[in-house]
Amino acid sequence: MRRKRIGVSARDARARKGIGRASSVPAEQISDDLRLGTGDFLEQRRRVAALNLGASAAYAVVGLYQFGLLRRLPEPPLPGLDAERVDASGEAYALLRTPDAALGLTSAATTLVLTGMGSRQRHQRYPWVALAAAGKGVADAGMSVVLFAEQLTKHRRVCSWCTLAAACHLAAVPPLLTEARAALSTIQRRRR
Repeated sequence: MRRKRIGVSARDARARKGIGRASSVPAEQISDDLRLGTGDFLEQRRRVAALNLGASAAYAVVGLYQFGLLRRLPEPPLPGLDAERVDASGEAYALLRTPDAALGLTSAATTLVLTGMGSRQRHQRYPWVALAAAGKGVADAGMSVVLFAEQLTKHRRVCSWCTLAAACHLAAVPPLLTEARAALSTIQRRRR
């Protein structure tokens, strides 16, 4: 018995006429791989995407506060947490003279783009993409640790939203490294 495919294929969803972008077989393959495929590190890429979207949601809440769209930053009443103090500080606006939540969103979006780039065989066809995604994910995690340490040492408190984003970035590293190892193996085979 043949299983019914869950979800619409990109070919079936292809628009026929109109203004805008054109489809292509490679683009449709990426759509089907990311949405419907299994194996070839697709589950890991989905996990990384979910974690970066989670970090982005946390940054969005902080951004609402840092841009003055929220007057109070919701946070659990636990000892050691003070998102308002941390996210209102001058340090949070020092880099590029803009709210650091905007920079966090930009960074997470860049990692998300690298995570989505390429078909299921990208570790074989374009190993540099998998390596770039892993490098960016490791950089995200490293920066999260630095910012967490800054909050602890300068404010003696932490932002729960920033901590959530940091946890997401740290959790994204292992699945990124799994695909990066396969990409490195591809590069080594090509050199032989």
